[in-house]
Amino acid sequence: MDFQNITVAGSGVLGSQIAYQTAFKGFNVNVYDINDEAVERAKKRIAGLKERYREDLGATEQEVNAAYNRISFSADLAHAVADADLVIEAVPEVVQIKTDFYKKLGAVAPAKTVFATNSSTLLPSQFAEATGRPEKFLALHFANEIWKNNTAEIMKHPGTDEKVFQNVIEFAKAIGMVALPLYKEQPGYILNSLLVPLLEAAQMLLVKGVSDVETIDKTWKVATGAPLGPFQILDVVGITTAYNITLAKAEATGNELYKKMADLFKTEYIDKGKLGKETGEGFYKYPVTVS
Repeated sequence: MDFQNITVAGSGVLGSQIAYQTAFKGFNVNVYDINDEAVERAKKRIAGLKERYREDLGATEQEVNAAYNRISFSADLAHAVADADLVIEAVPEVVQIKTDFYKKLGAVAPAKTVFATNSSTLLPSQFAEATGRPEKFLALHFANEIWKNNTAEIMKHPGTDEKVFQNVIEFAKAIGMVALPLYKEQPGYILNSLLVPLLEAAQMLLVKGVSDVETIDKTWKVATGAPLGPFQILDVVGITTAYNITLAKAEATGNELYKKMADLFKTEYIDKGKLGKETGEGFYKYPVTVS
């Protein structure tokens, strides 16, 4: 495996986790975001992960600080990727945003650099041409709270070079992930092929007025023994991500229920600053013990 210098583009919930986990395992990491304000938010978000690593992994003060000190931050894309062996893209789940990003990235990244998308719903083949290097492009998808839920789904598209595929599998293992190779493109990979229908079914029960958030979650947890209900999972994922996905489905299908759900996410949650667990409130208030 030839990767030493890693750039993570996008410092939202999962981008920040990817950056910190990678640094925690000894790699040099550069975090890129679109402006200085976003970079400052990234610094705070990533610093906040130190406590989780101490609590959940028993990491020492020295270990969590050393990991943070291996991370650099930049709002200049060319600077952020100047020495990158691998760029992991974690920008919003919007096709045009990702396409524009890859065109810019392809123009400034070194020829050696491999690109990986962390997209949870979009396929690498949708962006392969925009990268300018389709053979060095694939998907690398993580689950939320990656230091605990340590899966990494590595999915190639028809043009991905086999050596690149194998190198990214080895990289995933090197940062403490259980590497899960996908040999064929699949919308939603393995995890979201299973998870998204559950979350969508829960949202539809809510938007149709069949039941309320707490009852839907309680039903799933009690009946299956699952630790979290679907709306608790959505709070971990982040309501902005759920909104973007639902809005895209509404626009693609014209389905009024998707539109109604997107409107609900925006007016009752996003507009009120209730973005999920990270902000202290989403469908639930945190910290909280949900029965």
